[in-house]
Amino acid sequence: MITLYKKELSVFFSSLIGPIIICLFLIINWFFLWSNFSDFNILDGKYATMDIFFYISPLIFLLFVPAMSMRSFSEEYNSGTIELLMTNPISVFDIVFSKFLAIFTLVVISIVPTFIYTFSIYFLGETIGNLDLAGIIGSYISLLMLSSSLVSIGIFSSTISSNQIIAFTISIIISTFIFFGFDFLSNINALQPYNIILRKMGIQYHYTNMSKGLLQLSDLIYFISLSIFYLMFSEIIVLNRKK
Repeated sequence: MITLYKKELSVFFSSLIGPIIICLFLIINWFFLWSNFSDFNILDGKYATMDIFFYISPLIFLLFVPAMSMRSFSEEYNSGTIELLMTNPISVFDIVFSKFLAIFTLVVISIVPTFIYTFSIYFLGETIGNLDLAGIIGSYISLLMLSSSLVSIGIFSSTISSNQIIAFTISIIISTFIFFGFDFLSNINALQPYNIILRKMGIQYHYTNMSKGLLQLSDLIYFISLSIFYLMFSEIIVLNRKK
């Protein structure tokens, strides 16, 4: 499994597409947070806070993560290497999980450079160090949990189709619905009695809780369960295609 994990990482960085996607993520974040042309410019804010970054990042991730994961299985189907992959002495779930870990690692690599935003705001405030570090740490953890769920959805979408664009589109649709859809449904009058239940089924509810620095076990279980759910479905689809 480790060999496959390393192979996936090397393949990603062996082409220009991988680094370009990571650079685009960082450039878009920089534009929204530090550019004078942005309404979300941190320097124009009244308080030293990272709230804007953690508000914008999930929206970018809804495009960024599907772009990184769309080729995970689609390319294997297209090139015919899926048969060779299946002959390796590892289980299908190990193959799926290796790809998951590789893409998740790439997302983490993309997030790490944003730590400089925290250091910058830490020293740019009127009072140096007047920053809610506990809230920021909780927000970064919530961003990682969100990334884990989106990566598993992206891999699941890639197992469905051998066309990367279709896999990309399916991943965006599923991710967007789980992030925003349940909140939208909870506002429908006919579904008001189930308001809380519907909201708790969506990613946004749990992400918002963790972004406040409230690291509750229920939120962690939600994200971990969501990731496992889609990884297991990915395994089932790959097994069926193998047959």
